[in-house]
Amino acid sequence: MALLSFRKKPAPGATTVNPGVASFLNGYSIEVMPRTAEKVDDFKALLPAGTRVYIAHIDGTPISDMVRTARRLALDGFPVMPHFPARIIGDAATLGDWIARYQGEAGVDQALLLAGGVTHPAGDYHSSMQLLETGLFDKAGFTHLHVAGHPEGNRDIDPDGSMKNVDEALAWKQKFSELTDAKMALATQFAFEAKPIIAWVDALNRAGITIPVHIGIAGPARLQTLIKFAIACGVGPSLKVLQKRAMDVSKLLLPYQPTEVIGDLAAHKAANPDFNIASVHFFPLGGIRGNATWATENGAPKPVNQI
Repeated sequence: MALLSFRKKPAPGATTVNPGVASFLNGYSIEVMPRTAEKVDDFKALLPAGTRVYIAHIDGTPISDMVRTARRLALDGFPVMPHFPARIIGDAATLGDWIARYQGEAGVDQALLLAGGVTHPAGDYHSSMQLLETGLFDKAGFTHLHVAGHPEGNRDIDPDGSMKNVDEALAWKQKFSELTDAKMALATQFAFEAKPIIAWVDALNRAGITIPVHIGIAGPARLQTLIKFAIACGVGPSLKVLQKRAMDVSKLLLPYQPTEVIGDLAAHKAANPDFNIASVHFFPLGGIRGNATWATENGAPKPVNQI
């Protein structure tokens, strides 16, 4: 099975939309950062109505930049889900201040809670579970709380390459999901092959983890860009696939598109309606515009301004 798609654009007027893929892409979400959002003149020209937009909080980004980006997107009518990285939040007072500012200035009631990529915590927190335990999100009435999922494991969490700590954390989050009024979901790291993703989701089901999965997919990008981000984000076995592809000069020069992995997952979902992938979450590593255009060309709903 091919893992990556390196294809020329279809001829003008060609019909290439796969109904199963279109259905699978319906309701996708996408991720931005304040600095990448600044490069977009009009999100309504790119994204369908109701698209959830995650805002990644990189260490060193001022909270004012995050809130300003959230407010802009919210005013455009998009549900906003900012990151809350535990390891860059110093204490409960800081966490409470962030929540209050997001709510008061941008009307935010959704959050992605994660440990964060820094090695040493800035203060009291080192995991998303600690953030959930504060009760501050429930107290503030947040309606959606998403947490991280790792189809290929995470060496920061399990240095030995196992899934032991990751699985224990998921079991804890499953129990929490049954206590909170917020809707929870697993927003996963991106991966490039459908088969291990399917195996992971099925394993979650057998373990009693029923939190819906929003599967992370890398959007269209140059292969060199993709490899750089995959290394930085700690992507697992998929990285070897990319490195092998990079040795083929003819493929190195062509952009990667997530056609194969999306197509395979969509086909599996169509054949197995109870399969617990509820949504696609895009990491627009090659640019927001290119990612959004690819989604529309493959059957996702049209952007707000094109309806």
